[in-house]
Amino acid sequence: MANVTAQDVKELRDMTGCGMMDCKRALVEADGNRDEAVKILREMGLAKSAKKAGRIAAEGVVKAKTKGNIGVVVEINCETDFCAKSDKFLEFVETIADTILDNNVSDVDALAGCTAAGTSVPVSELLTEKIATIGENLKIRRFTKLEGVLVPYMHDGGRIGTMVKLSTDKPDDAEVLACGKNVALQVTALNPQFLDKDSVPADVLANEKEVQMKLVEQEGKPANVAEKIVEGRMRKFFEEVCLVDQKYFKDDSMTVGKYVESVAKAQGAALKVDTFVRYERGEGIEKKEDNFADEVASMIK
Repeated sequence: MANVTAQDVKELRDMTGCGMMDCKRALVEADGNRDEAVKILREMGLAKSAKKAGRIAAEGVVKAKTKGNIGVVVEINCETDFCAKSDKFLEFVETIADTILDNNVSDVDALAGCTAAGTSVPVSELLTEKIATIGENLKIRRFTKLEGVLVPYMHDGGRIGTMVKLSTDKPDDAEVLACGKNVALQVTALNPQFLDKDSVPADVLANEKEVQMKLVEQEGKPANVAEKIVEGRMRKFFEEVCLVDQKYFKDDSMTVGKYVESVAKAQGAALKVDTFVRYERGEGIEKKEDNFADEVASMIK
């Protein structure tokens, strides 16, 4: 009998959306053969969900939601835009967001075993049920939880979800919260990669400096000038990738950092941006491009 590992079970569950124990039993019965295990799951009462496992789910919704001082940004994928707008799918997204907010979980694996909000079944079983009833492959792809003074924002019907965490002594001040909303809009629109210069990993910084130095050398600049040119280009790099160094989208005469400082001064508040989260639906997922002519040709062979 094959040695079925926890990783094997996890991979099969990710493929099929079936429960952990169902996946383990199927793998044991299939002597560790994943394809055979999928077949076994289909032959069990889980056929409707398992047979959809190979289909790419790159549509869906990014949900940003808060409850008190706890917030979550979660991406849940489906196969079609039609499904993403359906009431059944959106209700499922709300249930998962509420489940994350109500439980001390930090990853999708831990979430699978939690009882889904408003139900008596674990999230893994609810997911399997929804795949069967909705008729598409669904995937709870990722989520990030934050705690503190939080400002959520959703753009374009959930195509992008953003959450900004503020550090402030006036968490209920309307202007402070409006500032948080504007920063969330900035994050959504200009997609910064880091909060500030100190947040840029050393390897990213070193790589960018190396690239810029090579470009300057190729341009034939003298050594005494090259360093200053690279310094200028690195400032431009920070302006592009660091939130607080970006030009504020509502007033490009100031940076986001200076805008936040201006609000703090006007409100007599301690205020800074602590961190942010930005998810864009389907980013990093390779969509399958179907060739209709080839598909028709294959059908008439």
